[in-house]
Amino acid sequence: MLNGPNLNLLGKREPDIYGKATLSDLESQLKKVAGKYQAELDFVQTNSEGKIIDYLHAAEGRYDYIILNPGAYGHYSIAIRDAISSISVPVIEVHLSNIYAREEFRHKSVIAPVTVGQICGFGFNSYILALIAAIQLKGGGVPND
Repeated sequence: MLNGPNLNLLGKREPDIYGKATLSDLESQLKKVAGKYQAELDFVQTNSEGKIIDYLHAAEGRYDYIILNPGAYGHYSIAIRDAISSISVPVIEVHLSNIYAREEFRHKSVIAPVTVGQICGFGFNSYILALIAAIQLKGGGVPND
């Protein structure tokens, strides 16, 4: 789970859009879901474009999937797009809000074409859906509950 800029402010930043739960709350929910699948997760949050790129490069050979919320970088960072293109680890793009129902500049994701998929608009469930997709794409099953 690689989270980009401003996600450290979840619960405080624009709660009418992003909700009142924190990044720590999100991580707790995802750990519970991962436990049902016997999946292991690492969590990283950075406000730095360069660090996102470094984490993407370091993922090679370490991770089966990357779930990335690039924040605003998803709308304009060709550098992150190129980093995703340069690794073989599949990336799923997530956004808490529906980027297509917001300001026009958020409607385009420059990284979406180099990811295996994009999930947006479902709040924390965007991450849960991405996690389930990654597990299923890797060949894992769906829990009964």
